[in-house]
Amino acid sequence: MWEYTDKVKELYTNPINVGKIEDADGVGHVGSVVCGDALTLYIKVDNGIITDAKFETFGCGSAIASSSALTEMIKGKAIEEAERITNNDIVEYLGGLPDQKIHCSVMGSEALTNAIADYRGEKPPVEDEPHGEIICHCMNITDDEIRKAVHEKGVMNIDDMMELTGAGTVCGTCIPKIEDIIEEEKGRCTTRSCSCSDEPMTNLQKMKKVEEVINNVIRPGLKRDGGDIELVDINGDEVMVRLRGACSSCMTAQMTLDNFVQEELRNNVSKSIKIKRV
Repeated sequence: MWEYTDKVKELYTNPINVGKIEDADGVGHVGSVVCGDALTLYIKVDNGIITDAKFETFGCGSAIASSSALTEMIKGKAIEEAERITNNDIVEYLGGLPDQKIHCSVMGSEALTNAIADYRGEKPPVEDEPHGEIICHCMNITDDEIRKAVHEKGVMNIDDMMELTGAGTVCGTCIPKIEDIIEEEKGRCTTRSCSCSDEPMTNLQKMKKVEEVINNVIRPGLKRDGGDIELVDINGDEVMVRLRGACSSCMTAQMTLDNFVQEELRNNVSKSIKIKRV
């Protein structure tokens, strides 16, 4: 289990500046809910001074704490001063972060860069587009690279893939997708996208498929950050779940349900599924 500083625990348990600024002068987006971490930063600027900052984030406690810290760090600063803030400054403000969670501070600095670019009417800086779909956003590893590792390097399991490419070694939320691609390339199963169809299923078939996705895909992702989920019941397309552990009291719980749990079930079981928290 990772060790967190008191500052991280404080800002995770009682985050500040959470929310959206409707008339924001600059908005910065970074990350992806598919990976498990996403951040939107809003800034309000008056005469070149950041007068207010808020954030919306989907991610672990470190992501929430890093985002909350960033908003406090930039309020009252001139744009030119704020843009010099680095992820290391965020880590220092928090008193440190586990190595596996440093990417959360990187997201913060990138979101700030994008928000300032938006304020100035510029396009945010982008890196050269990689070939293929990015599967591991933390290490910028695409599905093409994972497939090549299987065919050209003979990688046949997740441990070897992590060692060779670094994919899945930071937040770990992409591991289920990496495993799916490995299995697909090994020819033992179909792609996950193909596993989702809206062909009629019996209630028993649907229940079994939902349980399979929750146990093999959703629960591992939540457990990596101290959370868990329990399948309570299924009524037609309505799937009733109960959040456990850290997820039960997390301020971003509804976002987790909508953007992670529900989307995974829609992608893997049926597009008409609706999640209900009980």
